[in-house]
Amino acid sequence: MSIKPWFPTLIYTSPLRGRGNAPFARTLLEDCHKLRDNDAAGRRWSERNYPGGYTSYGSRTDLHKTFSTFMDLERAIRTHVGRFARRLEMDLQHGKLQMTDCWVNIMGRHTVHALHLHPLAVISGTYYVATPPGCSKIRFEDPRLDRFMGAPPKRPDCRPENRQQVSYDVDAGQVILFESWLRHEVAPNTSRGERVSISFNYNWV
Repeated sequence: MSIKPWFPTLIYTSPLRGRGNAPFARTLLEDCHKLRDNDAAGRRWSERNYPGGYTSYGSRTDLHKTFSTFMDLERAIRTHVGRFARRLEMDLQHGKLQMTDCWVNIMGRHTVHALHLHPLAVISGTYYVATPPGCSKIRFEDPRLDRFMGAPPKRPDCRPENRQQVSYDVDAGQVILFESWLRHEVAPNTSRGERVSISFNYNWV
């Protein structure tokens, strides 16, 4: 008998930096709070679309082009994106992967990030700035789930590669990458602290 795992879905995680990440993360956290304080349009958008939290998704998604700390962040993430693309064996030909969007998410208590994907991008991901104890994980969904139709459910003790959902703990200083078509969500934040992250997209240009 021969059974082979075709069409795998890969998710990449790594510390952003081997050393010196804590001071950088503190500076980024300060800048995230300053952005929220000065982004009236973003706060209004968040009141309608992101209750209990703040995101610059509806107002500022060019942070990697306008703030020095976010420029430094992009340079660090770029290395990880290159490694992930090589593992995916992407043939970029004469092009390259370039960050096109970068925005801040601050999840207060009970704030939720609904199930979604990132259309028109190639690789997406998140860098975690602040992750208080008990804050929500990020959950990914099997991209074939809407095609299972009459299939029976998986056993509770099934092997990890046969699960229909998988959740990742989030840790400050960590970066997570995935292909942009992969649906994901963040459950309501049950911690009393703010869960702060920076999300981004890379396109093939």
